[in-house]
Amino acid sequence: MRIGSRPVAVALGLSSSSLRASASAIGTTSSTTGAFFARPRIFSAFIAPSGVSTSRSRWGSTTNYVRPYSLSQTRGLAMASTSSSSSPASSQVVPGRVALLQFPVTESKDTNHKTASDYLARASAKGAQLCVLPEIWNGPYATAAFPEYAEVLPDIGATLADGDAIDQSPSAKLLMEKAKGYGMWIVGGSVPERVSVDDGKKDEIYNTCLCINPQGTVVGKHRKVHLFDIDVPGGIRFMESDTLSPGNTMTAFDAGEPLGMIGVGICYDIRFPEYSLLLCQKHKCNVLIFPGAFNLTTGPAHWELLQRGRAVDNQCY
Repeated sequence: MRIGSRPVAVALGLSSSSLRASASAIGTTSSTTGAFFARPRIFSAFIAPSGVSTSRSRWGSTTNYVRPYSLSQTRGLAMASTSSSSSPASSQVVPGRVALLQFPVTESKDTNHKTASDYLARASAKGAQLCVLPEIWNGPYATAAFPEYAEVLPDIGATLADGDAIDQSPSAKLLMEKAKGYGMWIVGGSVPERVSVDDGKKDEIYNTCLCINPQGTVVGKHRKVHLFDIDVPGGIRFMESDTLSPGNTMTAFDAGEPLGMIGVGICYDIRFPEYSLLLCQKHKCNVLIFPGAFNLTTGPAHWELLQRGRAVDNQCY
């Protein structure tokens, strides 16, 4: 399927029912110079659940947050998703195939790990070269829950051979094992990260995405830079800064042909065009990925629009 005017959405996998099948090679034309910018062939495969659970009693209802589609879009995508057979054998990797994994999240970290493992296996069976997980996939998306589900995450360069350092983060270990086992790239959505500061006197919590290569090595680590604080009277109040600390770095890694340089942000990072501009101008990114859990008050009005805006701004996926 041709993406047409929405090249970025295949990489992001965060909205639009027009993304239900594979994307052919496309290009974009500059209205100023008439130049044609060739883009690599990138195919997408959706791995989506048949329904979305919103029952998370300890942290309250999360029906105002979606990972990453609205409920109606999710139901539509589920019809185009793969079947829910467990642990299929992996198939040969298809160059440029990107699997966008959307799955329900519960209060049980173990259950969430099993769900992620199942979806990664299904993506591998479809020949995915790159898998993208949702924002905060190992626990509830609630500011009060972040500290409880936070883990000490490995740094760039970490491998499974690092032993105890990897054992501190069962979520990271799972992603590293699956990346190596299936020979795929993984952009690990995000999980809460715990960082000890002031000689261990206090902890800071970050919303962090790990990027892992097919050898199981961490090649990128992005801490969400722009925290989402919102207070809409009669709508929604959500303050990430009540719990989270902001990151201060850009994140990009080279996935080789045909994907090339991939830039990573998390959710609200997409709202600020300068971040995407730096990724594309400084790091020459072909693809921008923003795992996100947008709310249903401001999300529908902005999310797809921002994706298209970043794609046009930077002539990228």
